[in-house]
This record gives sequence, structure tokens and C-alpha cells, in this order.
Amino acid sequence: MVLLIAAEAPPLAAWGFLSHKIINEQAIYGLPPDMFGLYKSNLHYFIAHAPSPDKRRYMVKDEGAKHYMDLDYYVGLMPFDSIPREWDKAVLQFGDSSLLSHGMAPWNLQRMYYRLTMAFLQTDYTQIIKISNDMGHYVGDIHVPLHTTSNYNGQKTGQHGIHGLWETRIPTLFSSHFDYTPQRASYLNKPSEAIWNAVRESFYWVDTVLMMEKILSDTFPQHLKFQFIENGGQMVKTYSETYSHQYQLLMGNMVEMRMKAAIHLLSNLWFSAWVDAGQPPLSTHVLSSNKRKKKEKKPLLPSAIIGRPEPNDDP
Repeated sequence: MVLLIAAEAPPLAAWGFLSHKIINEQAIYGLPPDMFGLYKSNLHYFIAHAPSPDKRRYMVKDEGAKHYMDLDYYVGLMPFDSIPREWDKAVLQFGDSSLLSHGMAPWNLQRMYYRLTMAFLQTDYTQIIKISNDMGHYVGDIHVPLHTTSNYNGQKTGQHGIHGLWETRIPTLFSSHFDYTPQRASYLNKPSEAIWNAVRESFYWVDTVLMMEKILSDTFPQHLKFQFIENGGQMVKTYSETYSHQYQLLMGNMVEMRMKAAIHLLSNLWFSAWVDAGQPPLSTHVLSSNKRKKKEKKPLLPSAIIGRPEPNDDP
């Protein structure tokens, strides 16, 4: 069971590990029969490795920037539609260091889509599964409104901890009641445009995410706002179930809607990459978990992690 705002939980685990696993799994059920067998036969991998990109943040310098985009920074410089969609043009306009600092989530997903298409062309089952899994994580991330703003944890508005409340506390408490009726995957003529639209839609909800929590916090009995839960043998302070439920209602079930949108876009991207590769026949190859592990990289020192500071989700 995934517990919330836990002391040992890796920061910036968008949606929480539980929701990343749900997004990866549910996206499989939207695939056509010609793809379903391969993906369903590797369901264990998609669930077990859904959080893997978050864990790499501590070993790969540029990993953190792949998980977010401070769209408020970019649109402060130019209109949304003027932001370069091509990575090389973005580098020329903003510079590598700026992109790593303010996030490169949509550009990274475009690159992942190209890599997945190439993996299908080569019928490289190992890469198909691994890239598809990582894409699931990044698609989930761009559907989190707080991953499209520099005020990602409410630190600029006196709402510290909202990061964990929105994307971890609410899904863990209520995601079992969400409607995951699968939508059949559709071909995307412009996958890049679909990725950027998802980022823009998330950014659209940022003000609502912050405003609704501020309204609730100002009117909710403070002695009922938090509770303590047991995690790893210790008691951890978190938002109460009642407060979390009221926040979800104020937002109009936004968390569920964004989660479902992530699932559908992920199915569409997987399917479109396969179609772009010529729809090669796929067997039910199961990715082996018994291969010799690569030599693990040493975790980076905190000062070596490139990107936004890691939020402490504790309220």
C-alpha cells in the first residue's frame, strides 16, 4: 500500500507511485488486439517499473527536468503557440541550462515517441516495453497541473504541501472509486500537438488548483485539517480524509479527469507509434526480469541534481 506524504517517499513522485501504476495498466486496455497481447503479457513490468523514472532523478543529472515544465516562465517570454516545438530550436532560443532549470517535459516526450517508433520498426521488444513504460510516467506527469508551474508546491502562495495533497493524497484515498472505463486508442496525426495540448490543459487548471485549496483552507476547521497516519513504523502528518474529500469536490473531480486523460493519451501515443512504424506484427514476448543487472550508478549529491528544488510535501 502506498502511504502519503511519507518521510521516505521520493519527492516529486508525480501522482504518487500508485497512480503511475494505474495509468500504465489502464492504458493497456485501450489498445487494439494486435498490440494488446504484447502489452498485457508485460503487465507486471508496467506496474513494477512505473515509478522508475522518478528513481533515476537521483542518478541521472538531466532526469529531473523531464518531469515538468514551468510554463508560467515560458509564457512570460512569449505566447504559448510561439514556444519552439523542436528541441534544437528551443535550445537555440533558451539555452540548455534554462531548459534544464525550467523543465523540458514535452520535448522529452516527443523524443520518447520517436524512440518508440524506432523500436517498433526494429521489433525490439525490450526497447518497446521499456520506452512505453517510461512514456507512461512522463505522460502522467504532464497531466498534473502543479507540474506546469514554478509554484509547484504552493511555496509562492503560502500553500506548502499542496503538491502531495493534489497528486498523492487524493488519488490514494479515492482512486479506487474512479471510473477507468477504457477508451479505444485513436491514431494521432500530430502526436507532438497532442503532447503540447496536454501541457497547456494542465496549466489552465493551475489557478483552480491553488484557489480552491486556499478557499477551503480559509473556511475549514483547522483542528480537522490534518491527521496522522502510520508509515514505516512512524506517525506521519498528512491532510485529513475529510479535508481531501472536500478539496476534491471543490475542484469538480479534476484529479480523476486528469488521470483519465493521461490514460487515454498514453494509449493513443503507443498506438500511433506502432502505426507510424507500419503496424509490425507483435508476439506476446515477455520481457525477462532475470537478465544480469547493469552496474548501478551512484546517487547524485543533492547539489548535483539539475532542475527545480525538491519539494517537501509535508503540510
